[in-house]
This record gives sequence, structure tokens and C-alpha cells, in this order.
Amino acid sequence: MKESVFEKRKKSHFELSLKENVQSLKGTGLDSVQLIHEALPNLNLEDVSISQTCLGQKLKTPFFVCSMTGGWKDSEEFNLKLAQACEKHSWVMGVGSQRGQLENPVKAEEWKRIRKSCPNLILLGNIGLSQALTISTKSLIQLIDSLQAQGMIIHLNSLQESLQKEGTPQFKGGLELLKKLVKELPVPLIVKETGCGFSQVSLDRLTGLGLKAVDVSGLGGTHWGRLEGSRFLKEDFRSGIGETFASWGVNTFDSLIYGREKTRDYDLWASGGIRTGLDAAKTLALGAEMVGFASPILKALSEGEDMLDRVMTKLEYELKVSLFCTGSQNLKEIRGENKWKIQD
Repeated sequence: MKESVFEKRKKSHFELSLKENVQSLKGTGLDSVQLIHEALPNLNLEDVSISQTCLGQKLKTPFFVCSMTGGWKDSEEFNLKLAQACEKHSWVMGVGSQRGQLENPVKAEEWKRIRKSCPNLILLGNIGLSQALTISTKSLIQLIDSLQAQGMIIHLNSLQESLQKEGTPQFKGGLELLKKLVKELPVPLIVKETGCGFSQVSLDRLTGLGLKAVDVSGLGGTHWGRLEGSRFLKEDFRSGIGETFASWGVNTFDSLIYGREKTRDYDLWASGGIRTGLDAAKTLALGAEMVGFASPILKALSEGEDMLDRVMTKLEYELKVSLFCTGSQNLKEIRGENKWKIQD
């Protein structure tokens, strides 16, 4: 069967995301954060717990795989391996955009097979806001049901949609839709950016809607403006436009700080350029409840299942060491002003 435009785009996204020239030109801001070393922690490393509760389920880690893969012809095997690794390590898995299911309902069968193979995995559905605005709540519920998802992500990607060849940069009525979906969906609603982060004003607008969480997904990792810009042919007037916006966005550190400064009624999740367990520890110290990885996981799996398992284990151990060396026995204890400072 001939690949659809959507399938071709998702496949190119996967291939391009592994290249260095689509990474943000600016960092996450987390380099400015220093966790304060405790020379005499009153505990043993084996006593440190990195467990976290997410969506009512106790997990061994606070980690999740960011929504990033799926939709092209051969992606089922890739997603199955990723799901199996997440279930083994007790990580949450956000699926890639389910937009393809709207065009081809047969795609739902792939996720049903994956769910059958990984019955204990927390899976999060995912659709873009501009697509959610064009479909019924019933259609969204069908996407959720195909995964037996425990939560639904609505992703915000205004820059990406503006620079994408096939983009749909129509976001009018988005806030009202989120209010509606919180009431009508059978699972908690999570809002995430896609690498451009959140301003204080944007985060304030999301307060009071009844969201479960906001994943800040800040500037500092894969930059979808650069990635989409790289897909244009040289003769297209938009060629090179990705470089114009290569530093666009609010970095992960600033997004988390903005989330701390005002009273909010949703959990903060952190992603966007998180590369190590130490990065994760910094975001947790800043107030994040869950921490997402994308590029390190994608690159590891591209090298094989053994490498993926090794990288996930390493990230968990790095987080555990970070807690131990700050004298924190659990995630609750690493939060607080006495655990971190801004480097001079």
C-alpha cells in the first residue's frame, strides 16, 4: 500500500530527529542550576527511592518517554519495543500523534496489539490541538479506547505547524476546547508543548481548567522549527526559515520557574533537552513531578533493544546518585530551596 502524506512526514520526522542540525541552538538553562552536595548523607545509596505516583499508579521511577514516534508504515515494531522497555522499567509512555488514526482507522489495530502485549504499561494518547479542534469528542474517545490509555495529551505546536509544509496553524478556540475536554473525556487531560516551552502568561491561562498536568517541554532539545525548516527544497521561499526561528522558545528552566511562581492546580512535568539523570534531578528539585526523555531514548533504540535497556538503567542510576549526594532519600526530599542554587 502506498504511503500517505502523513506516513511520509512521520517517517521523515523520525529520521531527521536523529540529526544534530535539528537541535536547539540554545540550552535548557539547567546548566545554571547546581544541586548542593551533601558530604555526609545520613543514608545509604540502596535506601534511596526514586518511585513516583502517576495517574493513581505507583511507579518505580518518575520518568516517561515523550510522545514522539508512530504513524509510518513500519513503526509498529519500533513502538512495540519501546512499550516493552517502558513496561519493564516502569516508565510511562506517551505515544506519537494519533492523527494518522483519524485518516486511517486501521492504525488503531496496531496500538491494540501493543496494548495486549504490554497490559501493565501506562499509555498516554496524543493529538495536536489544531487537529482536536476539527474533530468530535467521540472521535477523541475512540483514540483513547484504542490504547486503553490512562490519560490524553493535547500537544501545542504553534511554531511547528507554522513552519511545516503540511501544517495546520489554526488554534483559535483552543482554550475553550481544553475546558470542554476536561469535562467530557473519560481520562485525565495533559497539555504539553513540543520544545518551545511556556511563558508565565501561558501557564496562568491553563490554571483553573482542571488539567491533570502540563508538560513544559521547553527550549533546549530537538527544535521542531529547525526540523520542519530542513524539509523544504532550496527553491521554496521557506527554505532556511527554520534557522530564522532556531532559538525561538522559552527554555526548560525558565518554564519550570514560571510554573513555581504562581498558584496552579495541575502538576508540572518536565521535558525538553533532558539528557541525563542529573538533568532530571534538577527539574525535580525545581518542582517537576514527572520527567520526560525523547532524543536519548530514540537514539538508544535506533542502536538496538540492549542499548535502550542500558540507557534507561543508566538514567535511573544517575537520578538515584543525584538524590543520594544531596542527602535526599526520595523525590519529595529533593524539592526545596536548600537542595539547589543558581551557579555564580
